[in-house]
Amino acid sequence: MIGEPEIDGGWDTESPAQEPSPDRPREHEGTRAWVRGQRAPWLWALGGVVAASAVWAGALAVQDRFSATPRIGYRHSGDLCKEVDLKTVAQATGRPFEGHGSSQGVDRAQDWAYCGLGMRWEKPDALLYGAEVSVELHKEVGPGTEFTTGPGMSPEARLDLEVRRAVPGLGDRAVLDRHYAGEGERLMVLDGGAVFTLTVQWHGVGGDGPSAVDEDAIGAAMIEDMRTLMAKLRR
Repeated sequence: MIGEPEIDGGWDTESPAQEPSPDRPREHEGTRAWVRGQRAPWLWALGGVVAASAVWAGALAVQDRFSATPRIGYRHSGDLCKEVDLKTVAQATGRPFEGHGSSQGVDRAQDWAYCGLGMRWEKPDALLYGAEVSVELHKEVGPGTEFTTGPGMSPEARLDLEVRRAVPGLGDRAVLDRHYAGEGERLMVLDGGAVFTLTVQWHGVGGDGPSAVDEDAIGAAMIEDMRTLMAKLRR
């Protein structure tokens, strides 16, 4: 009778352990290695994005600071009456103007200059004209949002905004306003950080009263004299 073969040792019913291929890491370690390998480039990319964002934000801050500084292409005048020549306005009125008062100020934020002009009194019923000129150089904050919003040099004068007229080709923006009741005109020019203002007013009685004033001619003359002043002060 043939007996059962004798086998040294117990019968191993489990499959032999399968050694991982040297070219393929074990599943658990391979997963962690893959995560580490993927995480490193993402961290590097994130760090690059943060650094680039910081540099970009700094560049924008510098750009905003410099872009907020108004452009000033004009020099400050210590005696504006020596610069102003209302020759064209004088031709429209028939009489010359004389400067009789200059003032000026210099500050870190703004330089300004002012000149008042008038006419000699000839006869009691003569029509008299007066003029005021100011130049403001805003060096820190641009005046664009406030341009033409205030009363200007004559707070008692009431402007007729319904007849406000834009003046093309003069600075960045220019407007010509008329006073109520035909008592004067005001020309304002914005050019970068500079604001130029010229006001001409008149008063009189009799035959030479306000009805005799050619407002259109005076307005055109104001534009020409303003253009001359801006060219004289341009740097």
